Amino acid sequence: MRRIGIDVGGTNTDAVLIEDESVLAGVKTATTDDITGGILNALRELLATVDGGPGRIDAAMIGTTHFTNAVVQRRGLTSVAAVRIGLPASASLPPFVDWPDDLAAVVRGRVFMIEGGHEYDGRPLVEFDAAAMRAAAREIAVSGITSVGVASIFSPLTSECEEAAAVIIREECPGVDITLSHELGRIGLLERENATLLNASIIDLARRTTHAFTEALRQSGIDAPLYLTQNDGTVMLADFARKYPIYSFASGPTNSMRGAAFLTGLDDAIVVDVGGTTTDVGVLTAGFPREANNVVEIGGVRTLFRMPDLLSLGLGGGSIVGPHGNPEGSPNGGSDRVSVGPVSVGHRITEEALVFGGNTLTATDIAVAAGMVELGQPGMVASLDPAMVKACSQRIRTMIDEAVDRMKVDATPVPLIAVGGGAFLVPEDLPGVSTVIHVEHSGVANAVGAAIAQVSGEVDQVFSEVGRDAAIATATELARQRTIDAGADPATLSVVEVEDLPLSYVPGDSRRVRVRIVGDTAAV
Repeated sequence: MRRIGIDVGGTNTDAVLIEDESVLAGVKTATTDDITGGILNALRELLATVDGGPGRIDAAMIGTTHFTNAVVQRRGLTSVAAVRIGLPASASLPPFVDWPDDLAAVVRGRVFMIEGGHEYDGRPLVEFDAAAMRAAAREIAVSGITSVGVASIFSPLTSECEEAAAVIIREECPGVDITLSHELGRIGLLERENATLLNASIIDLARRTTHAFTEALRQSGIDAPLYLTQNDGTVMLADFARKYPIYSFASGPTNSMRGAAFLTGLDDAIVVDVGGTTTDVGVLTAGFPREANNVVEIGGVRTLFRMPDLLSLGLGGGSIVGPHGNPEGSPNGGSDRVSVGPVSVGHRITEEALVFGGNTLTATDIAVAAGMVELGQPGMVASLDPAMVKACSQRIRTMIDEAVDRMKVDATPVPLIAVGGGAFLVPEDLPGVSTVIHVEHSGVANAVGAAIAQVSGEVDQVFSEVGRDAAIATATELARQRTIDAGADPATLSVVEVEDLPLSYVPGDSRRVRVRIVGDTAAV
């Protein structure tokens, strides 16, 4: 099977061609402002490296930070109508209550609080107010809002109210986009509702983005199904991604970690992914990124769904170097006399870095001057003060060392895999690290991770009155169907994670069950 993997980062757009277990070719190009142009450039260069043409391409996988950037930068977002089903409970904490004011001002369209919802044991709080829901839907239709997010209390336990609301909204507002919180899963009303509203705000952007990706493939002569990478290191069909773009928010660093596992054959390791602007440090467990167990903030909004446990710092190949701190009596060998990052020249590094003929001192220039890598024109940095170069190198080492130490759970030495275009910044020895590994194609590990990704589906739900075995069986079947819907081959599905947590404070033998299933992409 031949697959193309593409990762669109803030600095570079990387592309690889993989056949079965082998990387046939890989390229790194500059990201363009319109994103699509960068993909076209990457595909053009990639296909030019393959003698006789690429042949049949079975699938194309793309990872992008486009949706995350839209939320962080408050651009390209759609105004959303928020429907909360839960009155008389939860009235004191309406939708958008904990959002940053500037983001809420962009996304918050209309807010409707409706009677309904359920208790934690599945009993209705009060009867669902269908008449109030219909009145709200008519207001939405008149307002011109095109995207609606619906959240009901304990909907992961029973989705009756959200499903009933969706029927009414579709009747009154034909063509409107609807996001239901139980489809995003996980217990926790405000966090689940926040994820729902964020998803609703970027559905239109996701539709336009996936169309642009599809068009880029078509213009490149590639006739293959398009998948987008997800936060957990797996992929979903583009059609599925148009409905749930929020699942792609942290796909870039996750792709790098999965690519690191593939390129090295290691399932358990620290991964340091150094890009042009930032460095992401994560932990591989059984070949997949360790998931964050706490609340994850996206653009200042609290959410609660599967996201990798990552530590990001403002260090990259394009990080700008400048004077900093007290020049006298430095306790760190002079490293506190300089600053590295967080500001970066980004995708302009080939124009602005000294070794490429520019006028800006960057971390890449320091690495070249220190003999860590051979790039560009080394003579351009030959005149740098050796003491300053040493201080900068020590500062970079300290930043990476502290980040790795924070991500480790014990003092046992572990292998570290250095990937990304700026992997040369990672020192060859670090405390608590058994070995630092650099491998071929590590610079495009993110695209490799996208190309090899499987499809996944997850269910996180509370069950009552059915018993442990029946609850796990039901959750497994639901997760199986979600995996197939996301584009998996039913014959390749396997259960990779089952969590069963009895809720002793809830009557009726209630338990929270979480099941995750993965499978290979379906042949088309």
